[in-house]
Amino acid sequence: MAAESAYAAAGVDIAAGDRAVELMKDAVARSHRPEVLGGLGGFAGFFDASALAGYRHPVLATSTDGVGTKVAIAGAMGVYDTIGFDLIGMLVDDLVVTGAEPLFVTDYIACGKVYPERIAAIVGGIAAACTAAGASLLGGETAEHPGLLGTEEFDIAGATTGVVEYDEILGADRVRDGDVVLALASSGLHSNGYSLVRNVFAGWSLEKDVAELGGTLGETLLTPTRVYAKDLLAIIRGCEVHSISHITGGGLANNLVRVLPDGIGVDIDRASWRPPAIFELVQAVGRLSQPDIEATLNMGVGMAIVLPESSVAEASRIAAEAGIDSWVAGVATAAPGARARVELHSEHPR
Repeated sequence: MAAESAYAAAGVDIAAGDRAVELMKDAVARSHRPEVLGGLGGFAGFFDASALAGYRHPVLATSTDGVGTKVAIAGAMGVYDTIGFDLIGMLVDDLVVTGAEPLFVTDYIACGKVYPERIAAIVGGIAAACTAAGASLLGGETAEHPGLLGTEEFDIAGATTGVVEYDEILGADRVRDGDVVLALASSGLHSNGYSLVRNVFAGWSLEKDVAELGGTLGETLLTPTRVYAKDLLAIIRGCEVHSISHITGGGLANNLVRVLPDGIGVDIDRASWRPPAIFELVQAVGRLSQPDIEATLNMGVGMAIVLPESSVAEASRIAAEAGIDSWVAGVATAAPGARARVELHSEHPR
């Protein structure tokens, strides 16, 4: 029997890492666009930039993010093939709201111990989400950190790059008085606010059946983030859009105001939608005030599109074809001399 290497004795299993790469190769390859050169195993990934030659004035956009403490739910439930959708949703949809098409993604997984099948499941989910977003999983890194992370602990992060025509970048400067805010439904909590959510449900079992959720608490908390990229691009290309806000950490008002110019205010009508049951449960169990929960969670809104009223019908039709519920949540009004403002009014239906 061969002697154990000093590195393995220190807790880093190179052979397990190699095995994980072998297990993930096919899933990663399925995410590749035609511009990808080569495969896994090199020191860097290659993307043929001649694909940008058809742009008049291409601008590259980039974003980096992680999944946050939702990974603790995945670990506790032993479900590893969906968390990749949370990562990709956080990454590519931050690009798409600018009008950019995501091109490729790189990922990073840190863990206390490499379990090849687990790593392959995580990366398989990331690759599947990349395919859904139209982006290639170009490369990544798995790092084993014994002594820093427990053997069952892991974290994932990534970065993405996309491209948009310079004169087609969406943003606050395009927003006008009378524009409408079209909300697109979230699939649930997405991947933000889990430190609060886990604290609220600290005494609950993830296996607990919750009637109002239609399943177990853990299943609901692990619902993957909706990846909007392809559908948002279809809306952007199919109708006039001025700006889009990805509703992540900070909630609806704090994210929407980022894509409004000074001199514009938006009043959001809570009565225009009912948040999914998980939001009502978090608020009730945690005894959270309305401002508190709205400053943390998306409350059922994954994207907020600011567009002319004349574009609402077509944007709604495209969203519906993609299986995404949408509704008019508010209207932009001029407020000369005032800072950009978003306020929520009335109450959600019960």
